[in-house]
Amino acid sequence: MNRDGIESAAARFRLGPADFIRATPLWKLPGKSLGIECAEVWLKLEHLQVGGSFKARGMLNRLLANTIPAAGVIVASGGNAGIASAAAAQALGVPCEVFVPTMASPMKQARLRELGANVVVTGAVYAEALEACLARQKASSALLTHAYDQPEVVAGAGTLAQEIEAQAGGRPDSVLVSVGGGGLIAGIAAWFGDQSRVVALEPELAPTLDQARQAGAPVDVAVGGIAADSLGAKRIGAIAWDVTQRHVRDCLLLPDEAIRTAQLWLWKQMKLAVEPAAALGLAALQTRAYRPRPDEKVCLVICGANLDPATLA
Repeated sequence: MNRDGIESAAARFRLGPADFIRATPLWKLPGKSLGIECAEVWLKLEHLQVGGSFKARGMLNRLLANTIPAAGVIVASGGNAGIASAAAAQALGVPCEVFVPTMASPMKQARLRELGANVVVTGAVYAEALEACLARQKASSALLTHAYDQPEVVAGAGTLAQEIEAQAGGRPDSVLVSVGGGGLIAGIAAWFGDQSRVVALEPELAPTLDQARQAGAPVDVAVGGIAADSLGAKRIGAIAWDVTQRHVRDCLLLPDEAIRTAQLWLWKQMKLAVEPAAALGLAALQTRAYRPRPDEKVCLVICGANLDPATLA
């Protein structure tokens, strides 16, 4: 996984469905405007991406890089990867089947059906939905799109980092990235390498990368908590494990209470309606789990917005 693969993904986007992948805004704000003691905080508003999350990049790249059989596309997802796959499949005019666990929000399930996907609700958690999905894929021969652990998916996610650098006219000093299965942080770290400090953020109740580091290899972990429908993978992906071992030094854990506080702050103070997974970066700054230098330019990836608005009341 490297910059060449990410550049190839960006080139595919230019040849794919017109205007499907959006260049999402990059807000540069004085740190003090967010109550943070640093020079600038950059907010990469990827929740405005097609399908409401960064996942559209990886899913479209996976579809464009492969021949899609008559059976179409199949994916297991807590919601966001499924929505992105369904949107990409719809744009390309091919069928899509999505396996989601029972913990997937009703809003996300409804959105999948609006996009024309055949939705199969099975298993209590993502890993169980994935098991059922893999069995179905063997029978149907549909193109499997993995939520986070395929080279094309990671390279597609990496175009987000490429876009940040192009929009800013340079690299941030640090990038704070939420981690579930690790596709996003793998793509971002593959692009920035060691030129920016990439920091992994996980909920305390879904510590896939943290536990892998303690064990010395990816391991299954119990997952739950406020962000489990987005960051609910039970094991860090193989690609993410490799890339983060090389380029990510810091892995921080955040409590649900801090994540919820940051999510509500983004809504009340900035009118950004985002899901809990998108608030980990701000939570890390607000709790001082991550302490930037006074002259630091910190980028937060606001990664998704597939939530029930009623939860922000």
